[in-house]
Order: sequence, then C-alpha cells, then structure tokens
Amino acid sequence: MAMNIKYWLKISLLNLCIVAALGVLMRYKIGFEFPYLDQKYLQHSHSHFAFSGWLSHTLMVLTVYFLQTKITNFNGNKYKSIIIANLVCSYGMLVSFIIEGYGLVSIILSTASIFVSYAFAYRYIKDLKSLDDDWIAKKWLKAAVFFNVISSLGTFYLAYMMASKNIVLDLYHSSIYFYLHFQYNGWFFFACMGLAFGFLNLRKSEHSFYETSFKLFAAACVPAYFLSTLWLDLPLWLYAITVIAAIVQVFTWFKLLSILLKTRRNSFENYAPLLRYILWFVSLALSIKLLLQLGSTIPAISQLAFGFRPIVIAYLHLVLLAIISLFVLFYIYANHLIIINQNIKHGIFLFSIGVLLNEIVLAIQGLAAFCYIPIPYVNYILFGIAIILLIGIGYTTYFSIKKVKNKPLL
Repeated sequence: MAMNIKYWLKISLLNLCIVAALGVLMRYKIGFEFPYLDQKYLQHSHSHFAFSGWLSHTLMVLTVYFLQTKITNFNGNKYKSIIIANLVCSYGMLVSFIIEGYGLVSIILSTASIFVSYAFAYRYIKDLKSLDDDWIAKKWLKAAVFFNVISSLGTFYLAYMMASKNIVLDLYHSSIYFYLHFQYNGWFFFACMGLAFGFLNLRKSEHSFYETSFKLFAAACVPAYFLSTLWLDLPLWLYAITVIAAIVQVFTWFKLLSILLKTRRNSFENYAPLLRYILWFVSLALSIKLLLQLGSTIPAISQLAFGFRPIVIAYLHLVLLAIISLFVLFYIYANHLIIINQNIKHGIFLFSIGVLLNEIVLAIQGLAAFCYIPIPYVNYILFGIAIILLIGIGYTTYFSIKKVKNKPLL
C-alpha cells in the first residue's frame, strides 16, 4: 500500500514555516527588546526542529517515495509509525527547548529522535536490497542513512562528557561539528544526491563516472570532517588527508556537473523557468560551498572564518537553505508531488530571493568584521530578510495546502 506522500509533505511545508517563524523571532530579539524568551533556547529549538521536523522528516518521506516509484507493490505505509514518531519527537523538542533549553525533557526527546533514525535506517537499508543494483541512487541513499546513524556518535559523546562532568572544550566543539558534518554533508547531502540521481533515472551502466562520483564523495566524507576542526593543531599527515578530501570533492562535483550538462541538459526544458532557476541556484550554491571548503584549508583563512560568527552562520545557511532546502522544494514541485500553480511560484521565488539576500548580507557582515568595520543597521536588515523568508515560504505553504483546480505548471 502506497504512502500518502502529499499529506506528509504538506506537514513538511508547515514545519518549514515554523522554522522561518523562529528565525524571525530570533532576529527580532537581536534588533529589538523582547525579554520573554531566552535567545539561546530559541536557537536550540530552531536548529533541532530545522534538522528533525523539516529536513529529516521531508527526506524520510521523499526517500520512501523514491522506493514507491521504483519497486513494484512496495508498501510505503510501513514507514508511517516511524515518520509519526519522528514528528512527535520534533514537536516535543520544538516546545521543550524553548522552555528549558538543554533540560531533561528536551534531552530525552532528542535521544528518542536518534533511535527513531536508527529504526528508519534499518528498515530503509533492508528495503533498498529489493532495488535493482543498476540504479546509482541506491548507493547514495544507503550511504545517506548510514551517515545519519554515524552522526549520532557526536551527540552521544557530548552526553558522556556532560554526564561525567568532564568537559574538554576542544572535544566539546569537535563533537558538535562531528554531528553537524555527518548531518548536512552526510545524511542531507547524500540523500539529496540520491534523489537527484533517481529523478534523472540515472543508471550505473550509462556512464562509468556516475558510480565513480559516489565512491569519491563517500571516501572523502569522513576525512572532510576535519575541515570543521582546522582550528585544532592537526598532525601534518591528517591535515594533508583533509586537503586531499577537499580537492577530491571539488574535482568530483565539477566533473559530474559537466557530464550531466552534456547528457541531461534537455531533461529540464519542459519545466517552468522558476524550477530551472532554482536548480541552477542550488548548483551554484553547492559549487561555492565546495570551493569555500577548499579555501578554508589555507590556515590564515581558516582561523579568520572560524573566528567570526557571521561567516559560520552564512556557511550553515548556505548549506541548509541555499542547497538542501531549495533542492527539496524543487524536487517536490518538479515531481508534482504537490501541484505547482502561479501563487506557489511567487512564494518560492520570494523565498529564494530571501535566501540570496541573507547570504549576501551575512557575507558582507563577515568580511567587514575581518577589518573591524561595523555595518550600520545590519541587524535590522537581517530581520527584514527573515520576514521575507517567512512570507515567501508561508505563501508557498498556504497555496500548497489550499485546494485549487489549477492545472500543473511544468
């Protein structure tokens, strides 16, 4: 029995609206007085819900949809209890982190969400065995859920340090970056690449580099973690491996992109200009992200980047908004999982403009911080951009949920 994908994706969009609303609230507290909620608690709620309630939930649904389209008589409904459990944990973390920060309830729920991800990984990898090995997406999606499981090791080590009351600052930050790396460079990235390969119906037999690209990205993913820890005094051999990993990722991406442009460019001609624009935007953002990673291997640049908060925030938003979130929105509407209409197009366009403006302003703020030059009214500008993001995704969500009779716009 097939899962009702459209229903769960509508919940996804509502969750993204909540993420955007929390972003607006945090930006408001920075620029104006709002003493009733703790900023750090809001930040924890915002980040945890963005990861679990928006991205993990949506990627779970979309990866199940992929199996439904490729495996005959696939029962997608058996994932329903896992998806519901993930949502329960997500909404619980949304509220509990706002109220208590890292307290008893929020820690229990965040731990429970990890075990939910284990259950999804076990079932999904088991079901992937029924998929034809020639589908290159199979390996990407298998690696995605594997890296999702691996990311939890960072969380558990944090819990161990807190429980033992033996917190070493470098290990504390390294554990956080471990979790983040294997979430957005592992689970999120590999899931999106798998969905992209599935969307294009690419098979290993069509081009030898399709499988090679997976092997290179998978091999580089683990050492690429140390790109997040370059502020530590790494041994020379480990630093060299990290640099090689960054070079491999840049080479692999641009070679893969050139092959796809030659072989599959015509595949997108029938889609609306907006969706093609979103895909180009995502490709450009991913290219910039990989080049920035390579640039960060230069010690002087690395020290500056990790020393200024706007740069770190800009990088995280580049990955989570400009690459992962926009790709997910493209995938949903390009596959007609929710029928796109003119109003939805306006909402997505406004949201993408907000993403672009957010990156530009944060980059300017970070670069100005290098020279210790304050940007006047920057907090008010970022608050305005956060409102644009909320209006854009709110408009998209409203017209995605509202029943309309519009014909789909390719």
